[in-house]
Amino acid sequence: MGFFRQYIAPLFIVLIFAVALLAVSARIFLPSDMMAPAPIEEPISVLLDHTGVSVDIAVFPTT
Repeated sequence: MGFFRQYIAPLFIVLIFAVALLAVSARIFLPSDMMAPAPIEEPISVLLDHTGVSVDIAVFPTT
């Protein structure tokens, strides 16, 4: 158990950190349009009617 605490656990932690650092650093090599934050979309429960006014789906009559 002492061997695991002294050698294996710290190595495992450093390896996880290195993989995370590599994943974050890979953004440098992405095309410039992929480096931007993801676009935020409206929730699916909110729509715009033809006048541009926000209308909840529950307002639409069901036939």
